[in-house]
Amino acid sequence: MSRAAFADHSTDRTLAGVALMLGFCVTAPLLDVAAKLASTSVPVGQITAARFLVQCGLMAPFVWILGLSLRVAREQWLALAFRAVLLVASTFCFIAAISVMPLADALAIVFVAPFIVLLVGKFHLGEDVGPRRVGAAMAGFLGVLFVIQPSFSAFGTVALFPLGTAVGFALYILVTRGLSRRMHSVTMQFHTGLIASLLCLPVLVLAQGTGSAMLDPVWPEGRAWLWLLGVGFFATLSHIMMTYALSLAPSATLAPLQYLELPVAALLGYLVFRDFPDALTLTGIAIIIGAGLYMIHRERVTARQLITERAAPPI
Repeated sequence: MSRAAFADHSTDRTLAGVALMLGFCVTAPLLDVAAKLASTSVPVGQITAARFLVQCGLMAPFVWILGLSLRVAREQWLALAFRAVLLVASTFCFIAAISVMPLADALAIVFVAPFIVLLVGKFHLGEDVGPRRVGAAMAGFLGVLFVIQPSFSAFGTVALFPLGTAVGFALYILVTRGLSRRMHSVTMQFHTGLIASLLCLPVLVLAQGTGSAMLDPVWPEGRAWLWLLGVGFFATLSHIMMTYALSLAPSATLAPLQYLELPVAALLGYLVFRDFPDALTLTGIAIIIGAGLYMIHRERVTARQLITERAAPPI
């Protein structure tokens, strides 16, 4: 392949990755819309279980079509189980939050997850993180406080649920980093859906008849079935889009695009539920987006410096 042909091929792959990431930014908020609609008549725990049951059912054909093995090394089962627990917890917290909060408010708080990953990487894993990126992470946390303050006044302690989602998802990302080097992403998604379903179903059985507003299962009626299917469908579709986007284009190119999920969520929240963030919340969202984009910029600068240093001839 000539240099020009290789460059064209690389550009095509990057454009395809960008298109898939934009698709993720549209489909992921649709998952949130479906969950919020379902929460009017279905308990949060049941919506959470439906998300993983549908994911497991949808991923099974992909495993077969791609000819992937479902065998998992013994030492990987613990990491898979931990990944599933983290995803169940973060999903439950987020659905519980959006059942009463506007979509954009809850999602903005969740966007603190990349900052948590960065700080854990620096202080626990010993990764090289400069003071500017740490400062950006602190600014991101300040933005979250701007969002939480009016939400806490309006909705009470449920406004803290997205923070649980952020912490759980940050740890989920760290576990996924390790597993992705040794396991195909489709196989990982199937096993995560299966383990998460096996975790959720016994809880629902034990909660039956308890009267728990969040866990006692009900028989869905009418459009509730559609919303439950939508939760699982859009969750699976958005995760597939993100996974393949990251395989086609550099993460540095795709990372800034993920912040488009916030305005899409705000627009859908307004169109479907007539919810719109107030001035203080919008200020917090702007701070979070600005801090996140600056952190990504600094990561790019650091990566370029490292490449330059490695390419420099020895003196």
